[in-house]
Amino acid sequence: MAPPRYAASVADIQKRGNYTPRRARERRAYQLVVTGGIAGAVGVVSLVLAVVGAIGFTLPVVSIIVAVLCAVMFRRMVGPQ
Repeated sequence: MAPPRYAASVADIQKRGNYTPRRARERRAYQLVVTGGIAGAVGVVSLVLAVVGAIGFTLPVVSIIVAVLCAVMFRRMVGPQ
């Protein structure tokens, strides 16, 4: 005799929805802080070099945009829900 089969709707139930484990959230937050910090430092240094005339303004603009995006994503991750 074959084992009973579940209905398709019952077999597709998720236990926790879109739950992300704490360890994964901590790792993502840490990576955002490190990436944003490095991008911010690169942005400031390259902005000084761009003002002096050693390099163009593309690198500072892109790195500052990356730093701001990382900061916004970090705040959204650790802020109240």
